[in-house]
Amino acid sequence: MLNVLARARVSRVIDPLGTWLARTGLSADAVTVIGTSGAVAAAVIFLSRGLFFVGTLVIWFFVMFDMLDGAVARARGTASRWGAFLDSTLDRVADAAVFGTLIWWFGGAGDSPALLLAGLLCLVLGSLTSYVKARAEGLGMTCNVGFAERTERLIIILVGTGLNGLGVPYALAAALWLLVGASLITVAQRLVEVRRQSVLGTAPGSGNVTGNG
Repeated sequence: MLNVLARARVSRVIDPLGTWLARTGLSADAVTVIGTSGAVAAAVIFLSRGLFFVGTLVIWFFVMFDMLDGAVARARGTASRWGAFLDSTLDRVADAAVFGTLIWWFGGAGDSPALLLAGLLCLVLGSLTSYVKARAEGLGMTCNVGFAERTERLIIILVGTGLNGLGVPYALAAALWLLVGASLITVAQRLVEVRRQSVLGTAPGSGNVTGNG
């Protein structure tokens, strides 16, 4: 949702930064890899040890840096399907690191089976949300619907970890369970949309395609 509403405004901010980075010789793929590596490292170093506030700040910095890859590609004239594929793939890696380290924390020193379960559900549902869209697009359909896309999911979880790090009680618990509910709604919305397109026959070969994904 926010991806659609805010894309134009965000582009006005990041495009000049992307142009500047392009002049340094940094490639879009390098920006993607650096952003993901930084987010993963921050999650492992900070979130897994319960250092939520500083972890949130570092992860957010690298998430914002990762957003510059498209702007760099446009500035260098190197936008490609490979770049889009790499970006989407490494986004899943970063997301898994955030939720995986939270699960690690709540299964150990954090000692909260309920929040461990919530983190696990967020990890699974987040992957399913992205998979449904990718599978639909692979079958020639569109799936640009859903309450909780990646941007919303990151905002919710990082607000929760940040507030928790500042000592706000139940902030992370509320964020995790809110995200579970939002992700369930999003998966349902996308399934309904794909079903609608399939029944209407708007996708190429929609009546003849089968698969186990």
